[in-house]
Amino acid sequence: MQSSVPPLSRTQSPWTIVVQAAAALAAGMGIGRFVYTPILPLMHTQAGLSSGLGASLATANFAGYLAGALTGIAVPAVVRSAAALRGSLAVLVVTLALMPVTRDGTGWVLLRLVAGAASALIFVIAVSAMLSRLRAHPHHLVGWAFGGVGAGIALSGLLVVAVQAASTWQAAWWFCAALAALLAAVAWPLTSQPAPRGSEAAAQTERPRTHRWFLALLASYTFEGVGYIIAGTFLVAAIQQGASGRLGSGAWIVVGLAAFPSCAVWTRLARRWSRPALLLTSLTVQAIGIALPALLGGATPALVSAVLFGATFMGVSTIALSIGTHLQVPRAVALLTAGYSTGQVLGPLLAAPLLSHGYHQALLLGSAMVVVAAVAAAAVCVHFPHHLAPVTSPP
Repeated sequence: MQSSVPPLSRTQSPWTIVVQAAAALAAGMGIGRFVYTPILPLMHTQAGLSSGLGASLATANFAGYLAGALTGIAVPAVVRSAAALRGSLAVLVVTLALMPVTRDGTGWVLLRLVAGAASALIFVIAVSAMLSRLRAHPHHLVGWAFGGVGAGIALSGLLVVAVQAASTWQAAWWFCAALAALLAAVAWPLTSQPAPRGSEAAAQTERPRTHRWFLALLASYTFEGVGYIIAGTFLVAAIQQGASGRLGSGAWIVVGLAAFPSCAVWTRLARRWSRPALLLTSLTVQAIGIALPALLGGATPALVSAVLFGATFMGVSTIALSIGTHLQVPRAVALLTAGYSTGQVLGPLLAAPLLSHGYHQALLLGSAMVVVAAVAAAAVCVHFPHHLAPVTSPP
């Protein structure tokens, strides 16, 4: 019988796949989604961006992300398409480069909407390709590939700080577009590998009844989407509001540096401890980290907040999606992604009325949402069906 594995995959180093996937995630998520966070204060001071419009731009990006995620659900062939990945990378770079071309709020909203959709497609396609290619390789490689999100955050944050010292908000967008283009070139060869024949049919048989735990997990992940995106959007501005110099931008770099190894670390911890318990722990730590800058001023709480947030937000995703797969609910990853994306759309909308008094109240709201997510995660811990077949890799 002939193998369905392409000849190249027999000789290609798994670390090559890790680098390609990490580059795609760094471009699509670390820059495409999150570079707006360190540029937001610059746009406030130099471009006259209001707090309300700033929240609207965030909402547009998250709405686009939800649309892109739903496209991946509705058209499964897109998830396996190298052409779709490359097209999405190209569209993302163009939207980043066009942000400084206009000062029109409607134009900014449309660009961030399209960028969000492109980011979602890059994420689902790159993750699908990575998991198919690394199926037979050590689990920690997947964690390092997910670390590309943190690497993208750190690199773009460093770039914004460097540009901020000598140039304008427009230059920050253009330099980050160039960085995204470089990462897209690294990710360009990434392709999916067909699943072994019969695996899908086998997965459809004899599914245990685990829906009660999955509903609690879905609620937890949706509320996490609300809380984490409030912090991910406004953390830098909140820190900058109560500090002098470039502490806010520096804290965002720390977020990226903490996020880079976090998925590999959480994946390794899952070999010794229960994943629901790790989910509860990571959410609790994250809630504390988000609240710190709102409760305590100064550099130390800001940097501690950055470390705690960076070390948990990607870890939460890795753990939650892994639990969803373990529960063997049909289309678990798609449902969790839709819930998470919905939470991200709601987050800026819920925070917007609080922004007239600054960003601290918004961070407290974000922390409260993550606490609710932790309560739902605690419900997952009760009678969690550990007896199910273990998952070889997170979705």
